[in-house]
This record gives sequence, structure tokens and C-alpha cells, in this order.
Amino acid sequence: MIQSMTGFGRAELIDEKRKLIVEMKSVNHRYADITIKMPRRLNRFEAAIRNVLKDYIARGKVDVFITYENLANSEVAVRYNRDIAAEYVKYLREMNQEFSLQEELKATAVGRFPEVFTLEEAAEEDDDELYASLEQVVREAGERFVQARTVEGENLKKDLLMKVTELRGLVEKIEALSPAIIEDYKVRLREKMDEFLQRNDIDENRIAAEVTIFADKISVDEEMVRLRSHVDGVRGILEEGGAVGRKLDFIVQEMNREANTTLSKAGSLDVTDLGIELKTLIEKIREQIQNLE
Repeated sequence: MIQSMTGFGRAELIDEKRKLIVEMKSVNHRYADITIKMPRRLNRFEAAIRNVLKDYIARGKVDVFITYENLANSEVAVRYNRDIAAEYVKYLREMNQEFSLQEELKATAVGRFPEVFTLEEAAEEDDDELYASLEQVVREAGERFVQARTVEGENLKKDLLMKVTELRGLVEKIEALSPAIIEDYKVRLREKMDEFLQRNDIDENRIAAEVTIFADKISVDEEMVRLRSHVDGVRGILEEGGAVGRKLDFIVQEMNREANTTLSKAGSLDVTDLGIELKTLIEKIREQIQNLE
């Protein structure tokens, strides 16, 4: 299946012990760029979470938001950090002596200093059990994320198939014009030579040689053959599915090169107009491909 690089997925788990919510959203990016924002309690699981996400993400800038609440141990315990309090008291007494201060030290005053008293959960969950729940929610969010990207990807695929069909039509129009351009040049060349020589016994071999040289210069047969091949290649890759963005990006670069060559060889205004349409359409295809994983 074809996937877009834009998508969103969300999943949650709520039971008697915990509440976990995972949200994922993504935009276009050349590579896989994953940012995870989560509580400190879950930081130890980051490497494992990234390994799980590899199953769902090949390309794109993806932001993952994880929220966690321990429902089983909502009560907290107060911890007294004696060593830190002793440091504060020591330096406060030194300050009193050095500056002849008369202020008395009180426990309530010292207790207000940072880290003297801290709040901690009375007990923490088992890491294995917590991670098992976390992985479950991450995978559920990942599956919904992929579903959203797949729906958008299929829409992009339909649009791209329509555009390459239109591109093939332009190729056929240019191919149909080529013989007429050469014949027109032959007529104009004959008129010029007739005017110059003021006689009718024109050297047909000379005209044939000039026409051959001109035809070689303006011939876009090779470019059209390659464009047809590229159109078939795009169709094949789209039908094959998977992470196709990079492959298609390369082919579109080649298509653009052929369109530029066609424009440089244009032997008539009609071919020039069609060449411009080619380039415009190829650019639209390129923009759409940037959205594919």
C-alpha cells in the first residue's frame, strides 16, 4: 500500500493502575525524524519505543506525545533530605558569623530551601509491567497512524495515476507533431532555395541532406521514448506499493530532464507549448510525490 507522509494516530489505555495516552502526527521530511515527548518516568523506555516505531515509520518528521498517570499510587510521601539541610545550616551559620548577623535559624525557614523536602510517589510500578502497557498503546497508535497515512496515500496514488496518464497524452501529441515539423521545414527550405537561385532545378539531394540534419537536431524521438518508459515506471512503482517516495523522486528528476531537452529542441511553437505543459505537469507530479513515504 502507498502511504502519505502526513498522518495522525491516537490510542489510550485506562485501568485501575494507570492512564497512558499516545498521540502521533507527522509531516513531510526527507528521512525518518522522530521526536518523542514524554514524562521523565518513561525516559528509560525511549530506546525501546523507537525500535517499536520503526515498524510503522519509514520516512517523515513524526512527533510522538506520551502522557502517563499512575492511578494506583496517587498518594505521595514527603522525603526529608538531611544532608542537604545540614549544608544550608552550615553556610547560614558561617554567614551569621562573617557578617555579624543576629537572625536565628528556624526549621521552617530552612525547610523552604530547595530539595530539603521533596515529594515522591509512595511506590513505583514494576518496569516490565509498565512497559508492556506502554508498548501496547504505542502499537495501537502506530496502527491508526498507518491507517490514516494509507488512506491519504491511496488518494495521492489516484491523483498521480491521473497525472501520468495526462503526461502520456502530451507525449503522444508531441510525437504526432514531429513529422509535420520536418515536412514544413522541407517546404520552407525549398522556398528559400528557390528564391535564392531563381530557378526550379534545385538540387533535391541538397534539400534532403539539409532536412536530415535539421530532423536530427529537432528530433525528440529518444526523449519521448524515455518519457513513455518513465510513465510506465511510475505506474509500476505505484502499483507495487511500499515506501516509494525516493524512487519516484528520482524518476521525476529524469522526466524533467527529458522535458528540458524537448524544449531546447522544439522546432515549432506548438511543440514549445506542449513542452511547457510537460514541465508544468511534471512539477505538479513532483510536488505530490514529496508527500509520499
